[in-house]
Amino acid sequence: MSFEHRLDPLLPFDMWLRRVAKSLGLAAVIGSVSLGIGVCGYHWLGNLSWIDSILEASMILGGEGPIAPMTNDAVKLFASAYALFSGLVLLSTMGILLAPWLHRMMHRFHNEKPMRKSAGK
Repeated sequence: MSFEHRLDPLLPFDMWLRRVAKSLGLAAVIGSVSLGIGVCGYHWLGNLSWIDSILEASMILGGEGPIAPMTNDAVKLFASAYALFSGLVLLSTMGILLAPWLHRMMHRFHNEKPMRKSAGK
């Protein structure tokens, strides 16, 4: 996603809303893929049911913590890696969601306008 330069005019509101929608869509895709990775990992490695796998992956991805006991070494290693991965996903997704808002705010405050020549000088 590219943003306008500080010397460019402020993006029209409807185009900015499309940019926000794109960032929401990208965040949703990242979240869905991340949740899918967790669900599959907990189901296949932890021998949890699909519903329990969704709950476990959702809780870890949301930063709440584990629910089910981890019964073997493979799922414990997966849970550790998935928890670290989830932290990175959370930070990255927040950056993607906030980027259009922060850029617009900074662009509005720092938009350089051409200086007018004073009359009579």
